[in-house]
Amino acid sequence: MGIIIKPIVTEKMTGLGEKFSRYGFRVSQDANKLEIKKAISEMYNVTVVSVNTMNVEGKNKSRYTKAGVINGKKPSYKKAFVTLKEGDVIDFYSNI
Repeated sequence: MGIIIKPIVTEKMTGLGEKFSRYGFRVSQDANKLEIKKAISEMYNVTVVSVNTMNVEGKNKSRYTKAGVINGKKPSYKKAFVTLKEGDVIDFYSNI
């Protein structure tokens, strides 16, 4: 599996991308900042200025069913926030 799993496309991240050239990605748990920087540069042909990472802990979830309460847990994952050189843009919707 690759380093970059998928981009985070939310209203908040889209706003950051337009204002500050900052984009979010869901990345592999064992990826470090240098590997993420290299993968983004190669995949989107942009210049990466900085990379910030964050480990997101999985949430506990429960639901009520006819058989009783079912408890579970969402998986943990790692996020990377990438800041690009001024003028560089990543367009996630170009393939649609």
